[in-house]
Amino acid sequence: MTVSTHVLDTSIGRPAASVAVALQRQDGSSWTDVSRDMTNADGRVASLAPPAALGAGVYRLTFDAGAYFARRGVDSFYTTIAIEFVIRDAGEVAHYHVPLLLSPYGYSTYRGS
Repeated sequence: MTVSTHVLDTSIGRPAASVAVALQRQDGSSWTDVSRDMTNADGRVASLAPPAALGAGVYRLTFDAGAYFARRGVDSFYTTIAIEFVIRDAGEVAHYHVPLLLSPYGYSTYRGS
């Protein structure tokens, strides 16, 4: 099973490169780090963890939007954006793609393919 993401900056109509992304798994009332990465020039992180590291459960992707916009010299309302989601099917071929559409004053996400 894999988890990937794609960040698009809708304010400029381009991928958001060099956005720090953290993947965590919920363990009771706390969160455990699974992996950290940066989006590439196309705004993507193809795989956030080796398949063996993942299983069914609640996960959180956290994006460092504040640092991304600060590097661009753009004021932003958001510092970090956290997206929590559930993985129910942890089979070897399961894939979870969680895109983020980002702007300085708004964002949206969905379950991609």
